[in-house]
Amino acid sequence: MTGLAEALAAEHAAIFGYGVVGAHLKRSLRKTGRAAEEAHRDLRDAVLQRLTDKSATPPGAEPAYTLPFEVTDSASAVRLAIHLEEAAAAVWRAALAGTKGADRKLCLDALVTCAVRATRWRVAAKQPPTVAFPGAPR
Repeated sequence: MTGLAEALAAEHAAIFGYGVVGAHLKRSLRKTGRAAEEAHRDLRDAVLQRLTDKSATPPGAEPAYTLPFEVTDSASAVRLAIHLEEAAAAVWRAALAGTKGADRKLCLDALVTCAVRATRWRVAAKQPPTVAFPGAPR
């Protein structure tokens, strides 16, 4: 699977995860959750178009995804949002190495926006907001 195809698969997973996040967020964070999900939908659509333009077979979304932990309240929903953004950032970072031109710009922009959203979610969780190298293994 190419880096862009892996990124598309990660975006499918993030969109699924944000469905769970949104169902548990407190009212004050719902707008942030909706915006994050929409951003991932936009990325999904952009990558899907790129792969289609290249006559590549894009991976489809799974019917369901296994969550890393149970989400039961707003605090665990925020933790899941952080996880989703960090996981997506890791895939986008990995995709950078195999891309160039417009595809590379898409990957870099996606990595940056995932890192920014993760920072916002960490602030909401009252965690240290930044990490040294977004998308890098810890």
